[in-house]
Amino acid sequence: MPENPIKDAIAGAIAENKTILFLKGTPAAPACGFSARTVAVLQALEAPFAAVDVLPDPRIRQELSAISDWPTIPQLFVDGELVGGADIVAEMYETGELSTVLGLEAPDDAPVEAPAAEVEPAAPPLQIENRL
Repeated sequence: MPENPIKDAIAGAIAENKTILFLKGTPAAPACGFSARTVAVLQALEAPFAAVDVLPDPRIRQELSAISDWPTIPQLFVDGELVGGADIVAEMYETGELSTVLGLEAPDDAPVEAPAAEVEPAAPPLQIENRL
């Protein structure tokens, strides 16, 4: 089989990071509302996470969807497993299940609704170098 460096880099990033978010844009500057909402949820829980911007190269998104069998962005992975996209992450936040999946203590005063967006940036995004 031919080498696929982008697919290998994505799989490696998923394996190497406990929590990783593939999104449009960066945590500091999400490029769509769904990515912004997912970042806001993770920030509200003060969950550490790595991030990969899928916009610089369309092959990143294509290979990610092939790995996850999930067509939309953002995609949140925890412990190497796909958790889901923006709607699933928000729903899990609202029920308290996301804290459990992330290995965090559930906040005592968790709001009923997931946050819309945060202004404070999270960690800088992980970059997947395109060597093709």
